[in-house]
Amino acid sequence: MYVSIRDEMVLSTGFDSLAQGLKFFGLNAVELNVGRDFRVRALTPTEDRPFLYLDRDEDVRQLGEQASASGIRISALLMGNNFNAPDLGTELAWAVRTIRAAADLGIPAVRIDAIMHGERDLPTAQRQDIFARGVRTVLNGTDGLPVDLGIENHGFQGNDPEFLDGLMERVASPRLGMTIDTGNFYWFGYPLERVYEILEKFAPLTKHTHIKNIRYPSEMVHVQRPMGFEYGKYCCPVPEGDIDHGKVVGFLRTAGYERDLCIEDESLGKFDETTRRANIRATVEHLNACLAG
Repeated sequence: MYVSIRDEMVLSTGFDSLAQGLKFFGLNAVELNVGRDFRVRALTPTEDRPFLYLDRDEDVRQLGEQASASGIRISALLMGNNFNAPDLGTELAWAVRTIRAAADLGIPAVRIDAIMHGERDLPTAQRQDIFARGVRTVLNGTDGLPVDLGIENHGFQGNDPEFLDGLMERVASPRLGMTIDTGNFYWFGYPLERVYEILEKFAPLTKHTHIKNIRYPSEMVHVQRPMGFEYGKYCCPVPEGDIDHGKVVGFLRTAGYERDLCIEDESLGKFDETTRRANIRATVEHLNACLAG
């Protein structure tokens, strides 16, 4: 395992270049967000080319050259897809082309989103069927490529173990697993002990991770809370929260996971630029200590 970071986290600390920011934080791995126009941040941007586009072969080649020249590993691509979108064909084509670009770049995982249109209005089985059809179409369209899909435990249905279990059973592909967000089950309202149970349960399915933390008042740690309860108030730097990431690393290591721990500190907006940088550096040190332990 190794530590990576989301591109947005790096840029939120004042760097215009991902390569410069990663060097500052002592990291060499990053997750890139993919826009619906296939746009990703260049690793070493120029004034006229801050972005590259994954639906352009030349841009994919340039991104690979930038990664090689700067010693950066692109640990994953991040998509905010919707498998119940009105224009589903466009949605699926976006996913297929992104995965093909990932394969060309040697990127092992693409994060796909659990959130989809109408998820609160449909019964669980119907939502599982809709999502499974979309995933199977994407997997079939990228058959044979060495790229896994990680469904993030994100939002209402993505944090429901029943939904996730049924979905995995319906698709039954070794290429489909989880982007485990270590803070989102806690955000959803589960008591801390239940969060650990769920994280351990899904550790064998982990393809990629997002690492964040929350610090609730002591009387709220071990009780069920409303979904998203005062998250903006209680989200915090990774080393300062209730979730013990040393324990989470243990779950992942036991399951045989060897990929990244990707920093996604959503508390950065509470701090000035200098403190954001200090917090990310502290998180890098903390996660490296968890890995060493």
